[in-house]
Amino acid sequence: MSALPRPQMRGLLNSHLKKHFAIGVVLAIAGAAGVKFFIYDWRKAKYAEFYRTYDVQKDFERMRELGVFQSVRPLSESGGDE
Repeated sequence: MSALPRPQMRGLLNSHLKKHFAIGVVLAIAGAAGVKFFIYDWRKAKYAEFYRTYDVQKDFERMRELGVFQSVRPLSESGGDE
Protein backbone atom coordinates (compact mmCIF):
# COMPACT_ATOMS: atom_id res chain seq x y z
CA MET A 1 0.00 0.00 0.00
CA SER A 2 1.46 3.38 -0.98
CA ALA A 3 1.27 6.46 1.14
CA LEU A 4 -0.69 9.51 -0.02
CA PRO A 5 1.38 12.58 -0.85
CA ARG A 6 1.42 15.18 1.86
CA PRO A 7 -0.73 18.28 1.18
CA GLN A 8 0.97 21.60 0.68
CA MET A 9 0.40 23.53 3.86
CA ARG A 10 2.65 26.55 3.39
CA GLY A 11 2.63 28.83 0.38
CA LEU A 12 -0.53 27.38 -1.13
CA LEU A 13 -2.14 30.80 -1.61
CA ASN A 14 1.09 32.22 -3.04
CA SER A 15 1.40 29.44 -5.63
CA HIS A 16 -2.24 29.84 -6.70
CA LEU A 17 -1.90 33.61 -6.91
CA LYS A 18 1.12 33.32 -9.22
CA LYS A 19 -0.79 31.04 -11.57
CA HIS A 20 -3.98 33.10 -11.58
CA PHE A 21 -2.08 36.38 -11.91
CA ALA A 22 -0.35 35.06 -15.03
CA ILE A 23 -3.67 33.91 -16.47
CA GLY A 24 -5.23 37.31 -15.71
CA VAL A 25 -2.38 39.20 -17.39
CA VAL A 26 -2.63 37.05 -20.52
CA LEU A 27 -6.42 37.51 -20.70
CA ALA A 28 -6.14 41.28 -20.14
CA ILE A 29 -3.59 41.65 -22.93
CA ALA A 30 -5.69 39.50 -25.26
CA GLY A 31 -8.81 41.53 -24.45
CA ALA A 32 -7.04 44.85 -24.99
CA ALA A 33 -5.61 43.66 -28.30
CA GLY A 34 -9.02 42.43 -29.39
CA VAL A 35 -10.67 45.76 -28.59
CA LYS A 36 -7.94 47.66 -30.39
CA PHE A 37 -8.01 45.58 -33.57
CA PHE A 38 -11.73 44.79 -33.80
CA ILE A 39 -13.25 48.05 -32.55
CA TYR A 40 -10.79 50.98 -32.65
CA ASP A 41 -9.05 50.16 -35.93
CA TRP A 42 -12.37 49.34 -37.60
CA ARG A 43 -13.83 52.66 -36.43
CA LYS A 44 -10.75 54.59 -37.59
CA ALA A 45 -11.05 52.98 -41.03
CA LYS A 46 -14.73 53.96 -41.24
CA TYR A 47 -13.93 57.59 -40.34
CA ALA A 48 -11.09 57.67 -42.89
CA GLU A 49 -13.41 56.31 -45.60
CA PHE A 50 -16.09 58.88 -44.73
CA TYR A 51 -13.70 61.83 -44.91
CA ARG A 52 -12.07 60.50 -48.08
CA THR A 53 -15.42 60.73 -49.91
CA TYR A 54 -16.92 63.70 -48.03
CA ASP A 55 -17.65 66.83 -50.09
CA VAL A 56 -18.07 69.86 -47.83
CA GLN A 57 -19.52 72.12 -50.52
CA LYS A 58 -22.10 69.53 -51.59
CA ASP A 59 -23.17 69.03 -47.97
CA PHE A 60 -23.43 72.81 -47.46
CA GLU A 61 -25.64 73.17 -50.54
CA ARG A 62 -27.86 70.31 -49.36
CA MET A 63 -28.33 71.88 -45.92
CA ARG A 64 -28.83 75.31 -47.49
CA GLU A 65 -31.71 74.00 -49.63
CA LEU A 66 -33.25 72.34 -46.58
CA GLY A 67 -33.28 75.70 -44.78
CA VAL A 68 -31.00 74.65 -41.94
CA PHE A 69 -29.14 77.97 -41.81
CA GLN A 70 -30.74 81.20 -40.65
CA SER A 71 -28.10 83.45 -42.19
CA VAL A 72 -28.22 81.91 -45.69
CA ARG A 73 -31.47 81.66 -47.63
CA PRO A 74 -32.03 78.71 -49.94
CA LEU A 75 -31.32 79.36 -53.62
CA SER A 76 -34.89 78.45 -54.55
CA GLU A 77 -36.21 81.12 -52.18
CA SER A 78 -33.70 83.87 -53.02
CA GLY A 79 -34.11 83.52 -56.77
CA GLY A 80 -30.53 82.39 -57.28
CA ASP A 81 -29.10 85.92 -57.51
CA GLU A 82 -26.50 85.50 -54.75
